[in-house]
Amino acid sequence: MKIDRIETFLVPPRWLFCRVETDDGLVGWGEPVVEGRAEVVRSAVEVLAEYLVGQDPLRIEQHWQILTKGGFYRGGPVLSSAVAGLDQALWDIAGQAYGAPVHALLGGPVRDRVRIYSWIGGDEPGEIAEAAAEQVAAGLTGIKMNASGRLSAIPTPAEIDAIVRRVAAAREVLGADRDIALDFHGRAGAAAVRRILPELAPLRPFFAEEPVLPDQVHHLHDIVTCSPVPVATGERLYGRSEFLAPLQAGVAVVQPDLSHAGGISEVRRIAALAETYGAVLAPHCPLGPIALAASLQVAFATPNFLIQEQSIGIHYHQGSELLDYLVDPAPLRFTDGHIARFDTPGLGVTVDEAAVRAAARTPHAWRNPVWHHDDGSFAEW
Repeated sequence: MKIDRIETFLVPPRWLFCRVETDDGLVGWGEPVVEGRAEVVRSAVEVLAEYLVGQDPLRIEQHWQILTKGGFYRGGPVLSSAVAGLDQALWDIAGQAYGAPVHALLGGPVRDRVRIYSWIGGDEPGEIAEAAAEQVAAGLTGIKMNASGRLSAIPTPAEIDAIVRRVAAAREVLGADRDIALDFHGRAGAAAVRRILPELAPLRPFFAEEPVLPDQVHHLHDIVTCSPVPVATGERLYGRSEFLAPLQAGVAVVQPDLSHAGGISEVRRIAALAETYGAVLAPHCPLGPIALAASLQVAFATPNFLIQEQSIGIHYHQGSELLDYLVDPAPLRFTDGHIARFDTPGLGVTVDEAAVRAAARTPHAWRNPVWHHDDGSFAEW
């Protein structure tokens, strides 16, 4: 069996899918994308396809090594994301070839269902109580929200009080039996986070995500030491070597993205590394159905898994939802805040190829917002 053809599709609202076809008719799907830079990743996939076409798709590890190390210049979000989507597609093909779900190929399931969470509040968090109540009514046991919108370098007491009030509003709705995670999105500096997290501690957040930017991991040890709230990071880290310093700093939760951090192959290794530090895995995934299916396959087979992000109804989606691209959305439906394990070969979902090809005829050009402070200077989004 050989890889015969590789195609890519820019589909709304902001995704890139890749389709890998073999000469005997097996088709695997992946989701290689950097949100806001999908076209650039598409070009990287096309370059990597020069090597893959004609190869045996079942030699996944060999291909991963060559795709990541075969060039003198390595790594970074674009190349790692291109590899990630291709890796997902190869695992999808392998599962179909062997007649088994990917989690079986990873050593077999360690759980029967995966806990998930949903987003509330948007980029500038608002109407928190109402949004939290909607998720409770939908059966969710965990939610996540941005801790703040744009934030001063040294937040004022009013800004800090506003963060605490929003979290308190969510906690009042959620009660003591549900969890709320906070995403700082790198908007706060280390000094600000050291001040904010102790004030949030009485509300018992599930975790505080990306309290500082990924290029400031040298601050994480101090933040972990001062914080009674578990610290999480990893959506903008792209390989296991980049997770070593945060784990040594004591982060409790690692959040690699299956579409950014080298795919299923590398995220399994990141999870194993985290396990040696007593940390747990909560994959980042505000993306489409293929990325979510790949994430779930890892979750089914990973002992130190915590919870899975998913993007049904997220504020970035306008006009398209991830379930729109599946022939049967049933595998990704949740009950009581969990997605049950599914055992269909490969990634376990069937992509609606006709819907993908139709959507790709009007490709998106999504870009993330660019924020500024009141004085006109750049602000972290």
